[in-house]
Amino acid sequence: TFSHGKQIEPKCEPTARLPPPATVAMQCRRRLAPLLRAPSPKTLLPLLLSRLVSSSSPSSPPPSRGGGDEAGDGSVAGVAVKQVTRGNLAEALEELRARVRDAAFVGIDLEMSGVTSAPWRDTFELDRADVRYLKLRDSAKRFAVLQLGVCPFRWDPAKSAFVAHPHNFFIFPRKELPYDSSSHEFLCQTTSLDFLAKHQFDFNTCFHEGISYLSRAQEEEALQKLNVLHHDGISAFPNTSKQEEDVQLKSTADLLFSERMKIRFNEWRDAISANPRVDNHKLGSNKFTTDQFQTVFFKMRPAIMLDGFTSHQLKLIQQVLRKNFRDLMYVCTFGEDETSERRVVYTDNNEDSILLMKDVQEDLFRRRKAKVESAIGIRHVIDLIASERKLIVGHSCFLDIAQVYSKFIGPLPSSIKEFALAINRIFPHVVDTRHLMSASDAVQHLMRQKSKALSSAFSLLCPAFHSTAGEASIPAPVRIEVEADETTLSCFASGAKHEAGYDAFMTGCVFAQLCAHIGVKFEDFTPKENLEMNKKMKKYINLLPPSFNSGTVLDLRTGMERADACYKLRYPAAVHDNIVLIWGFQSGLSAKDMKGCICKVFGPASVTTVFSIDSTAVLIQFSKQESVNDFMDLKATLEKQDSAISLLHPLSTILEGGQTRAANYDTYRDICSSSVTKYFFADQANAVCSASDTELRGENVDAGDALGTNSVLDETAHTLVKHAEGTKHCSKKQDATDISCQDILDALQDGKTLFGKQTRRT
Repeated sequence: TFSHGKQIEPKCEPTARLPPPATVAMQCRRRLAPLLRAPSPKTLLPLLLSRLVSSSSPSSPPPSRGGGDEAGDGSVAGVAVKQVTRGNLAEALEELRARVRDAAFVGIDLEMSGVTSAPWRDTFELDRADVRYLKLRDSAKRFAVLQLGVCPFRWDPAKSAFVAHPHNFFIFPRKELPYDSSSHEFLCQTTSLDFLAKHQFDFNTCFHEGISYLSRAQEEEALQKLNVLHHDGISAFPNTSKQEEDVQLKSTADLLFSERMKIRFNEWRDAISANPRVDNHKLGSNKFTTDQFQTVFFKMRPAIMLDGFTSHQLKLIQQVLRKNFRDLMYVCTFGEDETSERRVVYTDNNEDSILLMKDVQEDLFRRRKAKVESAIGIRHVIDLIASERKLIVGHSCFLDIAQVYSKFIGPLPSSIKEFALAINRIFPHVVDTRHLMSASDAVQHLMRQKSKALSSAFSLLCPAFHSTAGEASIPAPVRIEVEADETTLSCFASGAKHEAGYDAFMTGCVFAQLCAHIGVKFEDFTPKENLEMNKKMKKYINLLPPSFNSGTVLDLRTGMERADACYKLRYPAAVHDNIVLIWGFQSGLSAKDMKGCICKVFGPASVTTVFSIDSTAVLIQFSKQESVNDFMDLKATLEKQDSAISLLHPLSTILEGGQTRAANYDTYRDICSSSVTKYFFADQANAVCSASDTELRGENVDAGDALGTNSVLDETAHTLVKHAEGTKHCSKKQDATDISCQDILDALQDGKTLFGKQTRRT
């Protein structure tokens, strides 16, 4: 791509013309990635050299990419990130075990196939803690983890620097247990996949070489199934001959085949009985060995290997053995590639037959148990981190932690408190760098008017790895180096943003700098010291914001949420008992219009917030709790009346079309908790709720209440007529039937006042 110092545009050829093996293609892409991202030939040499000297000279910081758009938002060249697939997992896991054991903290990050299954499943500022958790739990359940980034950071006193070892694990859930009928299903959000594709995510490596996994719950279930199968197999053997159903011999071919098999097995058994000391060489060369009958030894016993028979013929063979030979056992085992191997084995007596079948069942059990152990896959990494009980560092990591639990531990708990306590038992020390940015005055001053996105914070706090053109970066108080094993350089690639391994590295780098800004003295830090016990750091640990707009932090030690004093609310504080959910109204009706309609009835200060969930639903917060019931009663009454007054009422704009539904906040929670997912909230609500139980009081107003409210409407009508007549007499020029809109509104306002009095009387 370079000729005489000039960059030549590479020609794109269809991938179908170049079909190298998957591993070769993956290595080629990784080696070409730094070249394709290089902004100019001037920086090409440092990029290539950084890969070669990363392990021999770790003290030299990698060269930064001056200029260019990519550098401006947090990317960095020359950071060697170890790429781990199922082909090198065992080797990488062994190395990672030592790295984590020596680490002061471990940065983590995930890349997922999506975040929200519908726009209304985004977390909102008005969401209650339980509703917010339901949305996050839905996301963790539906979407897959495609990459896991793990980056241990070890403090080196001799260098007065942290040494980082970033790892990028490709993940793809696949069916690993042949006897398990279940399969993995997950959603893909097109915007998320498009985002990953724009940042050169390697989908081919992910899908072809990604590491599968079993959660702890799945492993336990698989082992329970194995134990049941093993127990049933052993206990059922003495009665097998009674339980098997006979195969009906319907054709002459079946009769002839069964008789021929009976003769062959009888001759073979007689030969074995006549010469019990036959060795393997003589056994393999006797006259009974053919293509279909290969005479072998199995568990120190003479046996015939059955090859080339159909499944029906094998059933006939089993029937022949059951009915005619008590000392010949039909045994089916499985090879390394899960292909079945069928044998007929000679046994001395009934006790020997039982012992043989027990041996076969024990071998099968051990083999299947080893298969379960192998299927654990990437979860070994999570178990390793959990067992070392190291400080876990993430950035806006609540969803990441929820995904880790959902994929590698088990189904997420039903409540946020249970979830917090469960996470604290598994990972006792977790810190969120986004929360750390907000918690300290020193850091707030440093980050003033700066985005709290990871790449933005990294570019500001870590100038050794990044420099922004035209802007002088602040000096980094903590040095960080990256090491790579020179013996396995083919497994490394230059890091790029939105790759989980590199993002985990960025997260750890930002955390180290933030620690220094809040007063942690790393020069006094020893490798054996626990960073999570540091007095300056301790108060920030195990406090996670559930989302960027929650305005709260969750204490993992207690499971309780508290307000985040540093968060600035965009809306008035939510009072969930004062909130009404409305959906199904006519399209084109804005939140402002709805507020205006309601305020005409309940007063200009009656509504504090109207929040649009999407184009089909809103949350309306009243200033008074009793207004919720008043609104629901009035809505129900207007819908039952088929009169001019109902049509002229200000709420008729909201109720137009007859499909408008309303409910309290608890119904909103129930809708969010449903496993059903529709794109529009109105469709979701209608799918989850039935007409009889969604209304707070609306359609179940008793006759007395209905009568009282009807009388209010009658009084409203009477007031409207009187007001119209008064207007007619006051104006000589006005026609007797000419009633202005203002007259109608004034009369309805009077009716609203009467309605309020009637409600207070009841």
